[in-house]
Amino acid sequence: MAESELTTIARPYARAAFSQALDEASGLANWSRMMGLLSATLRDPSVQLALDNPFLTISDEAAIVIDIMGEELSPLGQNFIRVLSEYRRISLLPQIAEMFELLKAHHEKTMDVEVISAYEVDEATGQALAAGLKQKLKREINLSSSVDTSLIGGAIIRAEDMVIDNSVRGKLEKLSQALN
Repeated sequence: MAESELTTIARPYARAAFSQALDEASGLANWSRMMGLLSATLRDPSVQLALDNPFLTISDEAAIVIDIMGEELSPLGQNFIRVLSEYRRISLLPQIAEMFELLKAHHEKTMDVEVISAYEVDEATGQALAAGLKQKLKREINLSSSVDTSLIGGAIIRAEDMVIDNSVRGKLEKLSQALN
């Protein structure tokens, strides 16, 4: 399935989990933790192999995930797994968890921003960038940075679905496309 289809299918489940999290005391933190653990569990190759067994029943599929997670899942989290399994959507947990985190970030008015640059971003530059983004986006910014020397110079900034490519490599690729 295409990524956009998976997102469309996962969205109502993420919203349902988010709505439930809002109804509970400490729900956002608890559900965020559960969703992160579920996502990591479902990405594990041995778990994927076990769940790909065509002879598994719906209840077997849910039981595998619930058994692996143990006490990390609340009773409502376990019920969430059973519902996903009933509709054969358990494999969407990584996408559901990602969308849940986006909903949580919007609710908390935070945003994770990744800066990929050709050179190490110093503390002062990182703080200035975070302050500028905070002012522009009206959100608290969680900034992370990494180095990719293939960019030659400049940086790429990723924040949710926004990408700002101000790298030399990106500019050369645009120039190459314009010339073809």
